[in-house]
Amino acid sequence: MNTFGHLFRLTSFGESHGRGIGGIIDGCPAGLEIDIESIQKDLARRKPGQSKITTQRKEPDQVEFLSGIFEGKTQGTPIAFAVWNKDQHSNDYNDLKDVYRPSHADYTYIQKYGTRDHRGGGRSSARETIARVVAGAIAKQILAKSGVHIQAFVSQVGEVQLNKSYLELDLTKTEDNIVRCPDPEVAEQMIARIVKAGHDHDTVGGVITAVAKGVPAGWGEPVFNKLHADLGFAMLGINAVKGFEYGSGFEGTKLSGSEHNDIFIKTESGIRTKTNNSGGIQGGISNGEDIYFKVAFKPIATLLKEQQTVDKSNEETTINPKGRHDPCVLPRAVPIVEAMAALVLVDHYLLNKINK
Repeated sequence: MNTFGHLFRLTSFGESHGRGIGGIIDGCPAGLEIDIESIQKDLARRKPGQSKITTQRKEPDQVEFLSGIFEGKTQGTPIAFAVWNKDQHSNDYNDLKDVYRPSHADYTYIQKYGTRDHRGGGRSSARETIARVVAGAIAKQILAKSGVHIQAFVSQVGEVQLNKSYLELDLTKTEDNIVRCPDPEVAEQMIARIVKAGHDHDTVGGVITAVAKGVPAGWGEPVFNKLHADLGFAMLGINAVKGFEYGSGFEGTKLSGSEHNDIFIKTESGIRTKTNNSGGIQGGISNGEDIYFKVAFKPIATLLKEQQTVDKSNEETTINPKGRHDPCVLPRAVPIVEAMAALVLVDHYLLNKINK
């Protein structure tokens, strides 16, 4: 299953150390004026080598569109694109060819396919998310015309947590620091925590919070394609993601029903809710309030230190990986979370137009 979406569909291809990563977008409406610079901006937020707390692999990640766009506008035909790999160090992975790295997809890929590309994880590498970011950037441009905007930010790194609601934050400050946390003081603590993990040849996980503003009431489906279910499906399909919650999430279980219910109120702009514990979605359908959710990322599995494992002959051995790896995936995952949210929302936007 290399295709995501129902009406707005992305099929991705490529491996971490192959010739490149790319995709084909089908179902994009015709006549959309494409802002290439905006797409490149999102790719720059995802690319390696952007700061001292990310992997030092150097990739320009310049997207090349091969079809579907003419004179700057979409044609309603499939949009094909590619981002060529430039800085692979495949030899760094030769020692890992016959061993299974702890918590990686090496063993499971062999069980499923009988073969695997050991160079950088091949298809299981997070480099595959380049295709999602390109498609998501186009989806964002469609959504923006309807007044929908998505913003994600890092809200936790290890034990360092941003204990504020997104409503208390100036989200325009998210890009002001290398960890992409809108609170400058907490951002410095997060950066220090990531630097420490790197110095220890270890890794650290955390949480990304995302907010979608401007989604009107009525997007989503009542049964199998509930809006929150599709968002959860999208987020759990991102590499290293271990959890998803929306609205009040797990904390909401501590409230009584009378405390948790979002009371409807009459306003000049129409029906609103007094609180938003529902996270902007009720019965699987958007209610016009902000949609907000959290995505939990595990610590990256590749550690630059010795670990015990077994090889393909079922013999115990040790590994001491080489290469260039992130001590924390969070800063580079922010645009990926935004992209996957955009792909879900644009799909429901198009589905809603058909239903009406």
